Amino acid sequence: MEKEIKLFAPATVANVAAGFDILGFALEKPGDEIIIKRSNTPGIRIINQSSFTSMPLAPEKNTSGVALQAFLNHLESKQGFEITFLKKVKPGSGIGSSAASSAAAVFGANELLDRPLSTKDLVIFAMEGERCASGSAHADNVAPALLGGFVLIRSYRPLDIVPLPTPEQLYCSIIHPQIELKTEDARKVLRKQITLQDAITQWGNTAGLIAGLFMEDYGLIGRSLQDVIIEPIRSVLIPGYENMKEAAMTAGALGCNISGSGPSLFAFSTSSDKATHIAESMQKVCSSLNIDSDIYVSRVNKKGPVITG
Repeated sequence: MEKEIKLFAPATVANVAAGFDILGFALEKPGDEIIIKRSNTPGIRIINQSSFTSMPLAPEKNTSGVALQAFLNHLESKQGFEITFLKKVKPGSGIGSSAASSAAAVFGANELLDRPLSTKDLVIFAMEGERCASGSAHADNVAPALLGGFVLIRSYRPLDIVPLPTPEQLYCSIIHPQIELKTEDARKVLRKQITLQDAITQWGNTAGLIAGLFMEDYGLIGRSLQDVIIEPIRSVLIPGYENMKEAAMTAGALGCNISGSGPSLFAFSTSSDKATHIAESMQKVCSSLNIDSDIYVSRVNKKGPVITG
């Protein structure tokens, strides 16, 4: 049995416009990089060697620690673990920071214990890390972070996860304005009731996006990236949102929307060059507002976590 491994777990885009809490996909970059090792001392120890100093080190307050403890409780295992974070998706970015950490922890521990569970069975434990981070045990980040690709959460009770196909020419542009927007806070502003007309529109767009993925119909995918329930409320929390979205569409995006709870935005296109142009166009808007930003151009990650050492 291996004593330690180094691994990468991907950032993710959740909600994917109309798919609030039920749709997500994994990115090739960025992601969390960790070293996880079995320890002779019971308990979980968190070590932070990433550039982010705000990470809680107490395992009961750290998303990776909470997820790993849930996994160990299920196995009735007293095995100790040490998790060292080398690189970290920035917390509050809207691209699955807590999910990457939770996925990395449970995937790595499962490997070091000779895979007592399937990767799909790990999702429920990684969801506990999400509960720690946002107060809600949603799976639309952790499921793609673990399984890769596009994922549909058909049901939470019972948990029913459905992998979806990824069109070969699909590229994603991400911009992360350097402002922090906590998922927990972004969830508090949401309406508790919606109109029947909005629900019908949302259902149509969710179904259209899934159909577009199966049919590799890029036009249908773009037309379906419309959100009439969540986006109108959350977009006001993101400075320059409408201008960034307009810049993405003008640059040739199929569609553009909020990534997760924000402040990041994602846009789809059909080539690497176009995706780069779209990202740079959104970044120019941020720069005009004197807001620093990071941009990423990525294919959809079909693998999920990868052991790198």
